[in-house]
Amino acid sequence: MSSISGGIGLLSVRPRHPVGADGRMAVADHLRELRARVVRSVLALVLAFSVALFFYDQLLALVLHPYNDARDMLGASTRTEAYVAGATGPLMLQLKLCGVASIVASSPYWLHQIWAFVLPGLRPEEKRWTRVFTAIAGPLFFVGVATGYYVLPRGLEVLIGFTPAGLANLVEFNDYFSFLTRMLLVFGIAFEIPLFVILLNLAGVVRGRTLGRHRSWIILATFVFAAVATPSTDPFSMTMLAIPMLVLFLVAEVVARWSDRVRGR
Repeated sequence: MSSISGGIGLLSVRPRHPVGADGRMAVADHLRELRARVVRSVLALVLAFSVALFFYDQLLALVLHPYNDARDMLGASTRTEAYVAGATGPLMLQLKLCGVASIVASSPYWLHQIWAFVLPGLRPEEKRWTRVFTAIAGPLFFVGVATGYYVLPRGLEVLIGFTPAGLANLVEFNDYFSFLTRMLLVFGIAFEIPLFVILLNLAGVVRGRTLGRHRSWIILATFVFAAVATPSTDPFSMTMLAIPMLVLFLVAEVVARWSDRVRGR
């Protein structure tokens, strides 16, 4: 019990920043702060993993929901069933599922630890833009993941629908879970790309006028990226990824043009 309370106390204590008058830290102080933040992040992961074990049934239902929806869409036309292989399969399934859930659930904390470790070395204007980035990047990523989760049943329906008549489609859960994870990560990361375009504009690398001049090529590249990146390779998933990305690119172009005008003044 004392070890648990000590771990919680360690999570709540802020690491000190022994910054000198010149704004610098000694290498040993950097290493000590890095170690403290790594320990805090690991403790947060362990705590989230322990909580995920109690909600394993709900997590399993959440992961299987897109597959069950796809099976309902297929109806009696295609027989399909999910299964777990091997004697150790159920245990590895539980550990893998809870591990991924703990990483996602604790991501705000360990991402904050990374940001707080880098923050003291940034200039004031860099700190301001970093705060804006962290405030927008997280919600954008989760919106992308939610979009991928929404379109996943349709993609599974298309893929499983290729099963020849008279044959049953058996879906091994580990393969399905890897497919689902890749699909959600692709959508989440893709939604971050327009934000990086804005950061490149703020850094003076890309101008808003340049984005407008190459808009047709950006549209084509977006659809090509969506076709290659989506693991399901069906037109519906590709379109559901490409259209929000194009809207975000349009917003990025508007922000970039406004930023260029402000800089010009």
